[in-house]
Amino acid sequence: MKKSTLKRYARLIAEVGGAVQKGQEVVIRAEPDQPEFVAMVAEECYKLGASRVTVDWGYQPLTKLAVKYEKQKTLSRLEEYQVARLRYRAEKLPVMIYLESEDPDGLAGMNQAKFAKVRQAQSKITKPIRDTMDNRYQWCIAAVPGAAWANKLFPGMRTAAAIEKLWEAILAASRADGADPVADWKRHDEDLAARCAYLNKLHIKELHYTASNGTDLRVGLLPNGKFAGGGEHTIQGVFYNPNMPTEECFTSPKRGEAEGIVYASKPLSYGGELIENFSVRFEKGRAVEVHAEKNEDLLREMISMDDGAACLGECALVPVDSPISESGMLFMNTLFDENAACHLALGRGFSECIVDYANYTLEELREAGLNDSMIHVDFMIGTPDLSIDALCENGKTVPVFRRGTWAF
Repeated sequence: MKKSTLKRYARLIAEVGGAVQKGQEVVIRAEPDQPEFVAMVAEECYKLGASRVTVDWGYQPLTKLAVKYEKQKTLSRLEEYQVARLRYRAEKLPVMIYLESEDPDGLAGMNQAKFAKVRQAQSKITKPIRDTMDNRYQWCIAAVPGAAWANKLFPGMRTAAAIEKLWEAILAASRADGADPVADWKRHDEDLAARCAYLNKLHIKELHYTASNGTDLRVGLLPNGKFAGGGEHTIQGVFYNPNMPTEECFTSPKRGEAEGIVYASKPLSYGGELIENFSVRFEKGRAVEVHAEKNEDLLREMISMDDGAACLGECALVPVDSPISESGMLFMNTLFDENAACHLALGRGFSECIVDYANYTLEELREAGLNDSMIHVDFMIGTPDLSIDALCENGKTVPVFRRGTWAF
């Protein structure tokens, strides 16, 4: 891939994604697949005025070794320096940039039950600290090619050729391959904002999803909720783009109001393993029955992580003719696949999806029906024949989706 193209992508992530401000610290989290590109992003952050850029490296094989050999008690324990570092970040509010490149199935064979208990134990300490950061800092998730990921998507190719092919797909999906990606993203954000404005004017009380695969689900929305999409503002007023790519208009539903069944339309990579061909049935807002052809036990583990893990935290609308969908690629990565189809998320809801959310505490928002959990896991449900009707507060029913795409 041309270095000039990658530099434009790095600039896009730092400027439009993370919206790095002068004097701000930045933390980049990445796997060791594209170290030169990580350095490019760090340099662009410095050029924007970052006071310090720190890189946190992760590596799936080391995670598997730790889970295999360390005792659960040891894995679960957070040392003082680890908690101090998280508290420091909660105080300094650095820009968080996540560069995904992991093997979608890279943790297959790991003791997922043990790993889940470790995450649950650590969450008791980390989640209250992270809650204080809610909507107060910029973050951006983007992607770079990893060799194992590329080989899964393009089997039979030489690894170098597969990585190049994946670079091309990532840049195209992220609107980063044009002459002026920054301007392209400005137009894209404006289009998503217009879609959200229309949806918010409807004052939707409930969404009804139906499809020929058996999906028949009703989801209640928060009375003071709103749809969002594209860029977001921190409480301090900084505009940033948390997901590159993004094609969705999304909102957080009301906890306790989901009835029916929904069938996934794409595999879900969760915990470093793929869950395939699955369904979720809801009663009184909770997932009460799940089935999957592959990794059903992992799906059950996911919805039992805590009390809110079995409830919905997001409803996202994405047309089947989105650029990612039209590419015909299955990325096996939620960042991309969720932008090829409508999706739901189990777990934590978004406080920014409530009107004037900054005037309320998180506790007040949750009492009003915003779901809370240590997880937030998106899964795709969009199909070419998906229909979505909006039952509005005035009693009218308005079509929102027909044949898998916008009805307006």
